[in-house]
Amino acid sequence: MNVNEAIIECLVSNNIGTLFGIPGKQSLPLNETISERSDIEFVMARHETAVSHQAWGYAETSDSMAATVVIPGPGDMNAMNGLKNALNDCTPLLHIAVETEPEIRGGDGIHETPPDTYDNVVKENITVETPQSTVAELQRAIDIAQTAPTGPVRIGIPKNFLKMDVEVAEPASSERQEAGNPPEAKVERAGDLLADASAPIIIAGGGVRASGASDELRRVAERLEAPVVLTYKGKGVFPDDHDLAGGVLCGGTGTAQKEIIANSDAALGVGTDFDAVTMQNWSIDVPDDLVHVTLDADDIGTGYDPAVGIVADASRTLEALDASLAERTVQSENGTRRARETRDAIDDRLEELRAVTEAPLTSVSALDAIREGTPRDSIIAVDAGGFRLWTLLTFPVYDTQNYVNPGSWATMGSGVPSAIGAKKANPDQDVVALTGDGGLMMCIHELHTLAGENIDVTVVVLNNSDYAIISEEAGRSYRMDPGEYGWDSAPVSYTTVAEGLGIDTMSATTTDEVAATVAEAIESDGPTLVEIPTDPYEPQSSVHMND
Repeated sequence: MNVNEAIIECLVSNNIGTLFGIPGKQSLPLNETISERSDIEFVMARHETAVSHQAWGYAETSDSMAATVVIPGPGDMNAMNGLKNALNDCTPLLHIAVETEPEIRGGDGIHETPPDTYDNVVKENITVETPQSTVAELQRAIDIAQTAPTGPVRIGIPKNFLKMDVEVAEPASSERQEAGNPPEAKVERAGDLLADASAPIIIAGGGVRASGASDELRRVAERLEAPVVLTYKGKGVFPDDHDLAGGVLCGGTGTAQKEIIANSDAALGVGTDFDAVTMQNWSIDVPDDLVHVTLDADDIGTGYDPAVGIVADASRTLEALDASLAERTVQSENGTRRARETRDAIDDRLEELRAVTEAPLTSVSALDAIREGTPRDSIIAVDAGGFRLWTLLTFPVYDTQNYVNPGSWATMGSGVPSAIGAKKANPDQDVVALTGDGGLMMCIHELHTLAGENIDVTVVVLNNSDYAIISEEAGRSYRMDPGEYGWDSAPVSYTTVAEGLGIDTMSATTTDEVAATVAEAIESDGPTLVEIPTDPYEPQSSVHMND
């Protein structure tokens, strides 16, 4: 069997049935094998910056992972952005990089980059040294990617190995290492601390998503009657319409959410590393009686000193903690009221922005209308940018795997690619990409991927003709105009661009039109873009929610 055939067989045997990539002469042996099989699919992107975001979106919205394949050098380095995003988000994916031949390595062969270039953007960086070891190393890469804490793994396979007919080594059978159970003594201490608190709070992050622990989180929250505040990556792990929902921590987090945390007398942080982006450089006050549950030991004590630190899986820890709390008298009271008052304070702050119903809409009023027109169980893939903060604060989500957005890497240009991955992972579910015009411009080529592959995704672009979050800061804090980085003198019609790329288009200018148009676009067959004009001079969430 040729090495390229053995590679694809290994992927399929590991339930990896989708590869995102751009073909090159170096990778054609793999594409040839894929074309001869019906159990694996190759999705051709238009730029390598998109392929790793596509695989990221696939994994974020499913219990499976996808793979990417790129050519050496430029292709590999273009994909680094998405690999770093997946690393920060602990999202498993397999990145296959076709490498320079070993005998040419170091001689500036075409597209050559030193393999260690990628060490810091992946969980593990593996270079295959012999053709016989290819499948064994590939299996090792897959196992590492899917071992908690999960993450992206790059495997570099020299291009001349692919067409070789050699006896490949069979990888040894092994069981992937699972995260251990939490120490019983630590769980008991955490149970004592939380049960004795009169006003506990829970801060839940992406680790809850990764471990499938939403049900366990809800049981603990309800037993403690503790409001639940979510991180960037935690949005969706606790329903936004639950009586204990307390909002999201992000760059736009306002006074009300900060106060509900600061006024608590104990906190459970679960599945979060309390990173600097989420916690606003650790300026948000967290109670001294903090129980911190995370899979990475290095996260314990970073930013905050916990009273109880537990390095364990979120699901197992929450299950054990729930059992421990069931044996105690819980002192907490008024958690539902505290959460409701926080939500009410947020709504009061948003009232003026929600009242805008005619063009140019505010992001808040547009997002309310988009939510109205979007089925409850749709997957929402959100790009980065100023509007994303409003999405985190105001766009309700009800299920763990129905919301995708980048965490602390906060890369723009990920919205449409991640929606492509989400739709490939969930072909029977509606998928909506929410993006600003700035983010869309950074991945606009992937509209053509939607058209070329006939992927039924609805792209909703909020167009304010400005990098508004930057312009606002330039005008507020520097001697520049408020619209310093806008381009209203050279406006872009995204409906025109999308039509030229083969996408059906619609537009809407009022909130009533937005709700109806988005619903129609989602209901229609095939990819559709909806363009909505928004106000470049609207307040930014980081300022407005803290005034």
